[in-house]
Amino acid sequence: MNEDIFKARISKHLKALREKQKLSLDAASKLTGVSKAMLGQIERKESSPTVATLWKISSGLNSSFTAFFSDLNDTDGKIFPADIDIHVKTLIAYDPTVNFEMFEITLTRFHTQCSSPHKVGTIEHSVVIDGELGVQVNGEWHYLSKGETIRFEADKPHDYRAVTETVVFHNIVSYSTAMHANE
Repeated sequence: MNEDIFKARISKHLKALREKQKLSLDAASKLTGVSKAMLGQIERKESSPTVATLWKISSGLNSSFTAFFSDLNDTDGKIFPADIDIHVKTLIAYDPTVNFEMFEITLTRFHTQCSSPHKVGTIEHSVVIDGELGVQVNGEWHYLSKGETIRFEADKPHDYRAVTETVVFHNIVSYSTAMHANE
C-alpha cells in the first residue's frame, strides 16, 4: 500500500472516531496513551503510526484494528512505513456479530513486536504457519514451531518475536464485547 494512502486512511478513521465520540486531541490522548502531538501528526498525515501505536489508538477509542482499513483492498496486507519488519494482512475483518478479527502476521529479521494491553477480556489465539515464534505473556516466553498454537489473555503487555529470521503466524483477536466506535 502506498504510504500516502496509508496515512490518509488512518487519518480519516482517527478523525471520525474522535468526532463520533466528541473527543478533543487531549481527551483522545488520555484514552489511548498516545501523545496529543503524535495524534495530531497522524491526523494531519505528517506521521505514520507504528503497529503498536495503532493498536493503542484502536483499543483506547474502542475500535477494532481492521476498522482503520475497512474500505481498502487488503489482498497484499499492510506494510507499516514505520515498522518495516512487520507485515499485517487481514484475513477476517472485524465483525460485530462474532467480536473477532483475524490476521496473518509476518515478522522478519528476528524482529520483536511489543504489544500494549488490549481491552479487558480480549483473548488472542496464534498459530504458527512457518518458522518459529516466541510469545511473551506474563513475563514468560513460550516458543512455538510450525503448527503449534497459543491462547492467552491479551489485556496485559505481550510480545511476539521471530525466533527464526522470518516467522509467519495467524492471529485471532477475540473481544469480550462489541466494538462500538468502529462503524
